[in-house]
Amino acid sequence: MAKENDVILIYYEDQPITFARIENISPDIKKDWYNVKLLMLQVPLQVATWILRDIYINGQEFTMDGKKIRLERVVCPEDPVPPEENNDVPVKPNGKKIISLADLKKK
Repeated sequence: MAKENDVILIYYEDQPITFARIENISPDIKKDWYNVKLLMLQVPLQVATWILRDIYINGQEFTMDGKKIRLERVVCPEDPVPPEENNDVPVKPNGKKIISLADLKKK
């Protein structure tokens, strides 16, 4: 389930339209419904509060004004597989290689 501080992608009529961050999820007066405060990650920034059931927060499709909407939690992709080892290139403590742009320019 998406939770507070998660980034989500909002689909409108099966097309991705914007990213948002879930700022707050609080219970609504209706049982099994929640007030979901969203920070729309666009220019200018906008805040919206949608009243949603937990299944909608989990990604099930719903409608607003007859239009299909779906939320999808965004997961950071894994780092690509590191290239083959090159012993001539210094390595930082976190395992990342240091490439000098000045050295590349000389070639």
